[in-house]
Parts: sequence; C-alpha cells; structure tokens
Amino acid sequence: MGIISSGFRGRRNKDQPGLPPGQYLTESFPVLSAGPTPRIDTAEWEFQLTTETGQSHSWSWDEFQNLPQEEFTVDIHCVTSWSKFGTRWKGVSLDTFFQDVDTSHPYTMFSSYGGYTTNLPMEDILNGKAWIVHQFDGEDLEPAHGGPARLLVPHLYFWKSAKWVRGLRMMDRNDPGFWETNGYNLHGDPWLEERYW
Repeated sequence: MGIISSGFRGRRNKDQPGLPPGQYLTESFPVLSAGPTPRIDTAEWEFQLTTETGQSHSWSWDEFQNLPQEEFTVDIHCVTSWSKFGTRWKGVSLDTFFQDVDTSHPYTMFSSYGGYTTNLPMEDILNGKAWIVHQFDGEDLEPAHGGPARLLVPHLYFWKSAKWVRGLRMMDRNDPGFWETNGYNLHGDPWLEERYW
C-alpha cells in the first residue's frame, strides 16, 4: 500500500490545457511509495546497464555526475490522479547511457534499490524522452522523492519513473514489473488513461 504525504491538495479542472483526462492539479509534490524509503550513500550508488548478452556497463556516482547534464522543465502525472505542472529537474538523458551499448532487444526492465521494478519499451526511453535525474527544483533529490537518483519518464504515469534507480536490463519481450504484475497497465500513457489492465 502506498504512503501519501499529508501536504497533498488537489483540484480538478477539466478545461486546464495540458491536463490529461481524469487528473487533478496539485501545487505540492505527493509522496507515494510501495515500501520503506531506502537511504543510499552516493559512495555506494551505481547505475548498471546489462545487455541481452550479459555485457554490463556501469557508472559510479562520480562518473554519472561527469556525464553531460541537462536541466529541463516538464509536467508529471500520477496514476492516482494528481498532476504537477512545471517541475524542474537536472540529470542525464538515457540516450547518453546507450551511446556505446550494442543491443537489439526492444524492451527494458528497470530496477531500484529496495527491489522495485518497472518495464519500459526502448521507444519510451530514448530520443530525449527519459533521464536519470538527481536534482529537483535546484536541490539534490530527497530520498522520499527517489534520491539520490531516480528515473524520470514524464510522458508516462509517474509509477514508470522508478525511484532509487540502480539499473536496467535488456529484454526481448515486455515482461511486467512490480506494479504491472499487480494490475497496472503495461504502458501507462496518461492521455489514454492507461491506468490498469
């Protein structure tokens, strides 16, 4: 069961441009988690990409920080119906991690410290669609929001943006992750209201 921060305040506005169907706007940043919040020391943090051949590419925190960084603003949408406009982030595009990776598999499974997983097609994480982020609103990402680093896939429901991300592996089929196994949609497009199976 998820935990929702007490500061959540939402309001529905059906005529709000940029608001997907069935969503509410919020000014706060609700916290929802499937379990306890891991505390990961950046000295121990690592992001690992494993191909279908078993080849592994990994980045320490310092190596991650030395990759090309992007600052950007996006809207985010949670499957529980809240949306937050104009969120500011800093991180590294998934395109950067895949620059020297040879793979033919069309799907990925992301994993987190703490055991969470979520599946994503390659077409949803490349070409400027997804990042590993470490700052929110100009500050280091708090553990409650996935710090020290989380996946961010803003065009999909927010459960796809795995908190406390630690890596991904390539897959030849679209196997479900944690929430997908528990009834959430395999894809999660908020504009199509792809909430559940």
